[in-house]
Amino acid sequence: MEPEEILKKFRVIAVVGCSRNAEKPSHRVPAYLKERGYKIIPVNPGAEEILGEKCYPSLLDVPDEIDVVDIFRPSQDVGPVVDDAIKKDVKVVWMQSGIINEKAAEKARAAGLAVIMDKCMMIEHEKMES
Repeated sequence: MEPEEILKKFRVIAVVGCSRNAEKPSHRVPAYLKERGYKIIPVNPGAEEILGEKCYPSLLDVPDEIDVVDIFRPSQDVGPVVDDAIKKDVKVVWMQSGIINEKAAEKARAAGLAVIMDKCMMIEHEKMES
């Protein structure tokens, strides 16, 4: 599945590593997506609320269905996030720019999830709009 297809088809995005710091991409990207009508679910154990949305300590704590898990974590920390994404029966695991974990990607694909690595959701969305 290509980034454009994912962005057109899916609307509920859990953002693992979502930040309260407006200077960080892990805040700016979900803010951008929220402004464009996506439902953003922040996942960060250190926050109660981000972007006006209830924040959850982990993916497994999110009560809602999730389409896409957008990951803002170091590459070596992606494995457990993918394990949780598989348990939550999400459709897509998206690792942001600079995040590459082939082993986790392989595991996600084997479980039937689409995988995007090393791409920014905001940049991909901007390409669609131009």
